[in-house]
Order: sequence, then structure tokens, then C-alpha cells
Amino acid sequence: MRRERGLDETVRRFLDRSLSVNVATSDHDGRPLVARAVAARVSPGISPDGERLTVLIDGRANAVLVAAVAATGRLAVVFTEPSTHRSIQIKDDGATVAAPTVDESALPGPYIDGFIAELAGMGFTEAFVRAVMAFDPADLVALHLEPADVFDQTPGPRAGERIPA
Repeated sequence: MRRERGLDETVRRFLDRSLSVNVATSDHDGRPLVARAVAARVSPGISPDGERLTVLIDGRANAVLVAAVAATGRLAVVFTEPSTHRSIQIKDDGATVAAPTVDESALPGPYIDGFIAELAGMGFTEAFVRAVMAFDPADLVALHLEPADVFDQTPGPRAGERIPA
């Protein structure tokens, strides 16, 4: 069931940063498929009060996941702040796959730079983070979703709780 309103302001502010982003879906047989995203963005959605999330992944390295999202529309995205493990999961059953726009193709550079800054305080080198986040720009795929369900997935007693809009 889709939300009638947009994301909570606290969630929106959390997502508007360079976080660790992983996407997941399953194929028709229920096998899980997971990929690391190289950038993400919140923008206005189709409905007046909603948002649209764009998540960019390496489409060639994750071709099976891309095909599963295209076939099923199911997608879960987890945004995690590595220094605190604070995590938000967003789900949609109407996700779409597209070639990234020119603007979307420009997102990974600044996003990865911000992620490097986040991890530097934890002792990770720039070279390490760039290796983990490496991708060929020609292989970028955009996954678009409008948040249907939002959950707190931060480890602890509230993990799994729905976050109200």
C-alpha cells in the first residue's frame, strides 16, 4: 500500500547525504539478489506530496538484479550511516529501471566523495573506498522508486519498526 504523504522530514534529511546504500530484490523463485549502489537521490515524485528515490547501480555487474526489478517491480533500499549504523529501509513494489539521465549520471562523483569523507573518520583510505565503489559509467542503471514502506533498521530494540510519514 502506497503512502498518502511524503517522507518524514527527519528521514528526508538523513537520506540527503552520502550514505552506504544497498539494494535488494528477489527473483521469481524467491532467491535474494543484493547490490551496492554508487549514488542515490531524493527528488519530487509523481504524486504531489510524494518523493521519488533514484538509486544508481552498476547494471552490468548486477544484471540479474536489474532484470528481476524490471520483471517484478519489487525493490528494497537500505541507507546506512557507517559511523553509527543508523539505517533506514525503503520498499516499493512498483520500482522501475531506466537508463540514467545526464543529471543522474553526474551523481556518483560527489556522492562517492562524500562517502569517502564519512569513512575517513573510521580509518578507511580513499583508495579503499574508491575500489569498493568502482564502476564503469557506461554501465550505470537507474532504479526509481516511490517509497511505499519505510522502516527503521538501526540495530537495536526498534529495528524493523515502521516509520510513519
